[in-house]
Amino acid sequence: MDKLARKYLMRRGFSVSQIPADEGDYALYRYESRGVFDYGRYKTIQEAGNKRKIGKVWADEVTIELICDRLRKSSATVRSGLCHGSRNGAEVRWFEKHLAADVVGTDISETASDHGLVQWDFHERREEWVGRFDFVYTNSHDHAYDPKKAFQTWVEQLAPGGRLIIEHSMAHSPSGVNELDPFGVDPRILPYVLLEFGEGRFAVTDMIRPPHKKAGTSIWVFFLTKV
Repeated sequence: MDKLARKYLMRRGFSVSQIPADEGDYALYRYESRGVFDYGRYKTIQEAGNKRKIGKVWADEVTIELICDRLRKSSATVRSGLCHGSRNGAEVRWFEKHLAADVVGTDISETASDHGLVQWDFHERREEWVGRFDFVYTNSHDHAYDPKKAFQTWVEQLAPGGRLIIEHSMAHSPSGVNELDPFGVDPRILPYVLLEFGEGRFAVTDMIRPPHKKAGTSIWVFFLTKV
């Protein structure tokens, strides 16, 4: 009943917050056992959620096409990209279609290889990806148990002039925080939170507001670049 009530209110522009842990400007669910971070629990929950929702994606081709148009206008060449938390690889295929670029996708679940993705925890550094990609995209940042670490890792993966692209909505706000989606922040606050995460190394430099909605909520697409 609580979940249905939240969805009803969100579709009408309201945000209802019951925050598991308060970091000030954002909400963060903690996977703790006796006060200690339990990574095994986090990974188990994420894998189970992936398998349960394997046929569903938040990304949509219309939004991806808008992002591709913006990338083409702001960069002479986009040859490579990386999509984190791609589940069944839909956004990877759309980026490849509209950019004719080589795009890698990741997911933490063992199902990744079934969809042409790399099984990987997006928080973690991967040496061969450092400084490699013209863009990094995700709409799965709400699955980050340590969002600061995740954003810093993603920015590190950008080639010179590359852009980190975050697709955000009210569904990614504190009202949506739970065991599966541990990180939540109001879209109007997110640029300031990212500025703090960047510690002077990266910041939001561009934004798209697509005209369409998803699940009854507006969409914000933020572009981050190295400062």
